[in-house]
Amino acid sequence: MSEVVFQIPPAFDYLATLTWASSGALVGIRKHFDVVGVFLVALVSALGAGFLRDSLFLQRTPVLLTDPVYLPLIALTVILISLFSAPLTRVATADTVQKIIDIIDAIGIPIFAVIGMQLAEGQKIPVAGVIFVGLVNGTGGGLLRDVLVRDVPAILRPGQFVTLLLLLACGLFVGLKQYAEVTVSEAAWFSIGIFFVLRVLTVRFNWTTRSVLPESLNSLPPK
Repeated sequence: MSEVVFQIPPAFDYLATLTWASSGALVGIRKHFDVVGVFLVALVSALGAGFLRDSLFLQRTPVLLTDPVYLPLIALTVILISLFSAPLTRVATADTVQKIIDIIDAIGIPIFAVIGMQLAEGQKIPVAGVIFVGLVNGTGGGLLRDVLVRDVPAILRPGQFVTLLLLLACGLFVGLKQYAEVTVSEAAWFSIGIFFVLRVLTVRFNWTTRSVLPESLNSLPPK
């Protein structure tokens, strides 16, 4: 096992897994899936991006198959979220639940991205490739989750800033690590913190992207 893996605290990885599994479980519950469906959505949300990262980019056995903690952790998360889903939905509107999911994602996305970049650096991948792996590792779970529940992936639709914020966070991590005298942990937590703060502000003030094609042009009849 390469040295870079040991630079990632296990709690760091498990926290990301727990947050993404929680996000996926909430999505599955909102879709009225049964417990198996909720578990599958949580599994794909939490480990789908890591599976893509390991199998496609890093060409190694996916951690889903090598670490005995992931599956029990996701199962426990699904059980807890399912038990408290009824009280949550009684006191919270759909908009509130969506904001909860967004806040959970604001934690999981940058943590997964940092983990992916660390592993990519261990494979001697160039800087641009490291950032790309970080983006895939941070957004791949949400993309696969949306496809699984038959939604247009959020990454493809105009909406609140996520991917561009993650690109900024990934760039900060690489820049701080390579050009500033900071430790890996300091660079990681600073990048995660910047993403989290900006993402929370985005949710609070609803800062959004726009469609490339303006709505006014989209409504015009074809020539």
